[in-house]
Amino acid sequence: MTIADQVTGSTIAGTAGAKPADAKPRVAAPAITLPAIGERELRLDLFRGLALWLIFIDHLPPNLLTWFTIRNYGFSDATEIFIFISGYTAAFVYGRAMLENGFVVATARILRRVWQIYVAHVFLFTIFLAEISYVATSFENPLYTEEMGIMDFLKQPDITIVQALLLRFRPVNMDVLPLYIVLMLALPLILWSMKWKPDVTLALSALLYAATWEFDLYFSAYPNGFWAFNPLAWQLLFVFGAWCALGGARRMSRILASPVTMWISIAYLVAAFYVTLTWYVPQLSQFMPKRLEQWMYPIDKTDLDVLRFTHFLALSALTVRFLPREWPGLKSPWLRPLILCGQHSLEIFCLGVFLAFAGHFILAEVSGGPAMHALISLSGILIMWGVAWVISWYKRVADKSGAKTKNAVGNADLAGGG
Repeated sequence: MTIADQVTGSTIAGTAGAKPADAKPRVAAPAITLPAIGERELRLDLFRGLALWLIFIDHLPPNLLTWFTIRNYGFSDATEIFIFISGYTAAFVYGRAMLENGFVVATARILRRVWQIYVAHVFLFTIFLAEISYVATSFENPLYTEEMGIMDFLKQPDITIVQALLLRFRPVNMDVLPLYIVLMLALPLILWSMKWKPDVTLALSALLYAATWEFDLYFSAYPNGFWAFNPLAWQLLFVFGAWCALGGARRMSRILASPVTMWISIAYLVAAFYVTLTWYVPQLSQFMPKRLEQWMYPIDKTDLDVLRFTHFLALSALTVRFLPREWPGLKSPWLRPLILCGQHSLEIFCLGVFLAFAGHFILAEVSGGPAMHALISLSGILIMWGVAWVISWYKRVADKSGAKTKNAVGNADLAGGG
């Protein structure tokens, strides 16, 4: 089994052994290929759960656990992991639907899922506003409304609500779901294009990414500014995830297995780590060439800087190489909390946003010491794990269709339910 086969989950049917001499000629294979339905891909759940935990910790004020998040050791962070896996799982679920049932049925299913995510976003928006408003009023501290970005809502609630429904107004930490909604809306076109020319589709995605940088394309926000995550740029990572799921990873097997790729990835990650060290130890910046600094900075997150994208690619290449699908650790009870959270990512993401502000409030009003920071962070993670366990139990035991749903959707939560 090649490294790329480990990504997609299985080899193509009929290619595992030698072709019989009397085999009948086969029709031409489609442009995209999908792994057979089988055991759940736990690596996707593991890293999606890890991304959810890291996003929660990064949304809290800086604390001891912040130093365990990947953004302190390179250019990319948990957002890249989240969007890539979202594109991968969405293509896995709806790519199969498009191949088996056609464009119209697949599009209908995608739009239904978009509506579910949109409703979840609106619900989270409402709860988040209520949470911040209650805290600001009860403790007579209007700084909360300004810090969390809801001051405009309190001044003009009628206009602001309309803008929020249009995804143009979002409080702090509520930028990921609107990005994902837009990317999912584009998914039918992406899958339709990949059905015929997957490599051309990826090239067109890269072209749009380049045009976004060249012509400063962006989505405007209310009351001013632009989206924190520009969908016109971040679509590249989403499309790349879809491309990998639909056979791209398999076609890259030799590249992924090459020692040259491994050492280039390691060298890039080491260089990125050194650069991040200069942010915390300014004395090290004297060893950085000035021209390199002028070219490199700022490393833009809004438009998915190419340094962030390549940093994620380097991490992914090493992960695929050293963490095979059959790794026994995936069955370990120690990783079970992460995997459970990854299997119910929509609910856990929304919960994490709520818990992050609750933790922010406690740290501001009660205590901001290291012990309280650690307690808030660990408590939030335990709550997320507990809720994920309850949801999993309900779908397995209480929901009569749980077994059927589990077999049908496999790896996708944010993509297609689960």
